[in-house]
Amino acid sequence: MLVVKSIPAFNDNYIWLIHNKQGQCAVVDPGDATPVLSYLEEHQLELTTILVTHHHADHIGGVSELKRAFPNTMIVGPKNDAVAGLTHSVDAGQQLDLFGERFLVLGLPGHTLGHIGYLGDGKLFCGDVLFSAGCGRVFEGTPAQMWQSLQKLAALPVETKVYSAHEYTSSNLSFAMAIEPGNPQLQIYREKVNQLRAHQKPTLPTTIEQEKWINPFLRVEIPEVVNSVSHRTEDLSPQGVFTALRKWKDGF
Repeated sequence: MLVVKSIPAFNDNYIWLIHNKQGQCAVVDPGDATPVLSYLEEHQLELTTILVTHHHADHIGGVSELKRAFPNTMIVGPKNDAVAGLTHSVDAGQQLDLFGERFLVLGLPGHTLGHIGYLGDGKLFCGDVLFSAGCGRVFEGTPAQMWQSLQKLAALPVETKVYSAHEYTSSNLSFAMAIEPGNPQLQIYREKVNQLRAHQKPTLPTTIEQEKWINPFLRVEIPEVVNSVSHRTEDLSPQGVFTALRKWKDGF
């Protein structure tokens, strides 16, 4: 099993650091090199791999500086997303080896057209697609694409740990409570999240199982969720409910 640590960046980003017992490590979506370099120096780790999920600046801003500090670093990223400086462009369905564990590349368009995720060792690094109690905005793709990407993630084993790139859980839960106030699991989870954040602890990783209990974007067939958007859309199919939820959340 690989060890994963969170490196906070900016206001609410997490740069995920994955390391083995030999002092080698990878980082996921390093938007800022400074906290990564500090962590590596403090813990005497060698950076060998950078994994990128998509091209937004808060996910790739530190890549070039890290490459200068560790010239032999392999930089892996989406083939169909505009990420400069990649040494390995990967597409959905490809696999890569990371410290003896096999990771599968998942195509997850919607937030950006070429967004990908990395799945291996019971862990999912999904960038800005799935958040705890929420999902990413649809910037370049379509709601249908984002819906299909979320369906792909919902089909993963329930014990899969989900490493999202942002600490959005508290604000997402406010929206989730407005959508499904009768969900007791939401109330329990909100208390847990409030305690964690009061002590400045991360709410991530979450799990696919947890998200199926509390995330409205994965619960679009639950009657209370459907009813919550029935005045906003005539399309009450799962994809239609998702689309109405996402539009509502954009202005929430």
